[in-house]
Amino acid sequence: MCGRFAFYSPSEAAAALFGVSTAIEIQPRYNIAPTQYIAAVREDQDKQRELVMLRWGLVPFWAKDPSIGNRMINARAETIAEKPSYRAAFRHRRCVVLADGFYEWRRENDAKTPYFISLTSGEPFALAGLWENWTDKESGESLQTTTLITTEANDFMQSLHHRMPVVMQSDAAGEWLAGSVEPVDQAAQRTPKLQAWPVDRRINNARNEGEDLIDAVGDILS
Repeated sequence: MCGRFAFYSPSEAAAALFGVSTAIEIQPRYNIAPTQYIAAVREDQDKQRELVMLRWGLVPFWAKDPSIGNRMINARAETIAEKPSYRAAFRHRRCVVLADGFYEWRRENDAKTPYFISLTSGEPFALAGLWENWTDKESGESLQTTTLITTEANDFMQSLHHRMPVVMQSDAAGEWLAGSVEPVDQAAQRTPKLQAWPVDRRINNARNEGEDLIDAVGDILS
């Protein structure tokens, strides 16, 4: 599962890394939570990549009520091609969400300790996702939303959790956007080298924000 992440790199540089020529101003965030708007790269109708803001929590185009999105922040890689909630987006509406790191909680004795996970290189990366456009039949207003794809944890992540988001660098992100399933099917083998460290439990409260939330309060795992 992925329920919290951070994106604080300059948006223009991060967007360029994933093939977007124009960028929008995005404030650094260190405690991004479901239902908030997050930065994603997708292809437009002309197959050109664009940077957009999507609400986290996918609302299928056929849903009667957008509140369903509150429960659909993650989609399992093993079932996205078949599940009614995701299969249309899997075929036609893929995206990658920009991130510098994500959080996972490891059970230690009777408590759960939050860890911040990032690339050892310190570079921004992408999280594989799907997006949808939902329209309110009464008002005609549209809502664009996204979900993050998760897969079985690789060797590094298994000590923290049995699931992890699909982490991609620019080449794999390009393949995913172009329609390939290989970056997801082989996510465990293709995940770039990660590092992790414990952080303060203030991250548990989505109202808390700030660079100090990713400060290490213990040893770094790599």
